[in-house]
Parts: sequence; structure tokens; C-alpha cells
Amino acid sequence: MILEMKVPSPGESIKEVEIATWLVKDGDYVEKDQAIAEVDSDKATLELPAEASGIITLKAEEGDAVAVGAVVCLIDTAAAKPTGSASEAAPAAPVAEAPKAAATAPVVVAPAATYASGTPSPAARKILDEKNIDSSSVSGTGKDGRITKDDAVNATPSMGTPTGGSRGSERTKLSMLRRKVAERLVAAKNETAMLTTFNEVNMTPINLIRNQYKDEFKAKHGGVGLGYMSFFTKAVTRALKLYPDVNSMMDGDYKIAYDFCDISIAVSGPKGLMVPVVRNAENLTFRGVEADIKRLAIRARDGQITVDDMTGGTFTITNGGVFGSMLSTPIINPPQSGILGMHNIIERPIAVNGKVEIHPMMYVALSYDHRIIDGRESVGFLVAVKEALENPMELLLDNNPKKAFEL
Repeated sequence: MILEMKVPSPGESIKEVEIATWLVKDGDYVEKDQAIAEVDSDKATLELPAEASGIITLKAEEGDAVAVGAVVCLIDTAAAKPTGSASEAAPAAPVAEAPKAAATAPVVVAPAATYASGTPSPAARKILDEKNIDSSSVSGTGKDGRITKDDAVNATPSMGTPTGGSRGSERTKLSMLRRKVAERLVAAKNETAMLTTFNEVNMTPINLIRNQYKDEFKAKHGGVGLGYMSFFTKAVTRALKLYPDVNSMMDGDYKIAYDFCDISIAVSGPKGLMVPVVRNAENLTFRGVEADIKRLAIRARDGQITVDDMTGGTFTITNGGVFGSMLSTPIINPPQSGILGMHNIIERPIAVNGKVEIHPMMYVALSYDHRIIDGRESVGFLVAVKEALENPMELLLDNNPKKAFEL
């Protein structure tokens, strides 16, 4: 029996996926539920499991875009599982037949120059001539070192470097996810009236709290750490309640306002930027925020993030500081209207009560859509975030950190 495997739907709005990687080869025997491919959608990378055991026949190439519901492979479920190695299973070739065939068959030997190393194929020669590139400067990857069409396409004129250093380059297709991210970022720049306002935060109060309670917090909550993201998330949800326009979106001639805070957290994954969502963050405790962020980050790192994990979100937080960024203007994650950028923490001299003191300082940036958020709201929002982070004991912990950290 031949089973047709079709592309499952990764999400309601997704009509097409791309074959990122085949994890098996054509003709392999696969087991039921074995991962046979990784497929990219515009929101996530998902594994495709075999629906039955048998011999697989691939019907799509890596990089092919295929519609949801299209057949990508066939599985012969009646085929027996091979035993032993390939060399044991294959019958021995008749040794005596080869010389006989060679003796009777006419042998045609092409001129040596035609297949000499560095000789371009006709198609490659045409491309090299159009580029005005000498074939002797191109390394061939074809049989016996021949220059193939791909070698010619990827060849670049020599720049005459006196050092003789490497001038190699590699041309690879972007994943569907990366292409979608690029498309959304360009759209955000072109379709929103984006502005950025800045402020700075004295991180001393948060550092004092973390130093006092982080070990107890981690021990009590099964290895979940007390990081900066929970403080920033709680500060953001507080500020969104004070300035609800920052928690709203444009929809044509209408504004959609939300009474909940679904916070998108930008994380770097193996397939590029991922923005999973912490749902109803306004109702979560510090432990709840940290546990959810940890769970989503692990799923993104392991390539297990789903479309549902990244769907929605009313506001985004991105932390370029983990990579050493001092200051940046983050790009809005459409259709949202605001994004908060965190940056690295550097000890700097500041004035405190008329005296110069050294404190760990962080620059923060709010990029916002000026079509829906005015300057008063944007500046007020960022000041509210700053106030909560510089006075977390009162504004975020109700002067009772042990109670706040319990659940």
C-alpha cells in the first residue's frame, strides 16, 4: 500500500510552507512518527513526522515551496524493513562480466583538453565571458575540476588584493521565516509614523533586590531564576495600564484597544529572530513571568516554537543588551504600536542629591507609532517604566518582596 503524505496546516492563516531540510534520503526505510523533514512557514519551523513505517519516496526538493495539503512524499507501507548492512543485502556483482563488457564495448575517449581541470562548460564559458572573468581565476567544482554553470554564476572579478587573502563568498537562500521577518520590518518602516524616545534607568535598586533574593527565589521555584525580564515585564504592564494608547493598534480608520497585556519577548533562535508571547502578563507573578519566558526561550532554541506561541501580542520587549548594545532604535513589531528596547548595563557617574556617584545605568528606548500614540503618552509611558524600575519595592512589589515572589 502506498501512503501519500501531505503537508499539514501549521496554522489557520498559513497556505504555503517551504521544505527546509530533508532528514532522510529517497529510498530510506522510515519508522512511524520518525521526523523526516523540517518545514518552514512564515512564523515557525516545524518537524514533519512519518505517518507510517515503510520505504519513502521524496516528491519535493529542499527549498521548494509547497502548498498546505500538497503531497511531499510517498511511503510504501508494504515494504519490508531491510536487515543487515547495504553491502550484505546487495547481491555480489559478477566479477567476470565487467572485463567482458569492457572488451566488447566500443571505448570513446574525449580529447583531454575538454575535461581538463579548470575548463569551463559551454554555459559557464558564456557567463564568464559576459562577466569578463578569466576562467583561470575560477576554481571548478565539477568532475575533474571542470567549471560548472554554478561556479560561473558565483564567480566575482578579482580585486587584485596584494595580500593574496581569501575572496570567497557564499550565496544561500533565506528561510521563509527570515524572509517574512524582513518583509514585516520593511513594512513597519514604510507604513508607520515611527519615532523613538529615550531615557535611562538606574539599576541599583533592582540589583540590590536580586542580590538579596535570587538564591532563595531559584531554590524555591525549581531552578527558575530571578532575572531582569520579570522586572521589565511587570514595569511595562503597569505603564500600559496608565497609558492604554500604547497598548492599542491601528486597524484602518479604527483603533483597537486591549484591556489585557500580551507581551511579545524577542529572542534569538537558530532560525533567526523569534517573538513568542507571554499571555496576560499583567496577571502573572514574577515567578510566572520568568517561568514562561524560560519555557518559550527553550522552545525557540530547540526549534520547537509553534505558530500559536508567536501569534498575537499587544506590546514587545527586546533586549539588545545581552549582545552588548549600548543604544538602539528598535523597530515596531506590526501591527503593534510600541516596542521597548533594553540595553547593556554600564557603571557611569551620575548626580545623586548633588553628589557624583557611580551607578549601573541602562539606556532604554521606546519606538512607537505616532499615528496612534502622541508624544505625551510615549514620554509618559517611558517615564512610568523608569519610575517602576527605580522604585521596584514600592511600585512592583508592594513593599513585600517575599509575598510577591511566593507564587
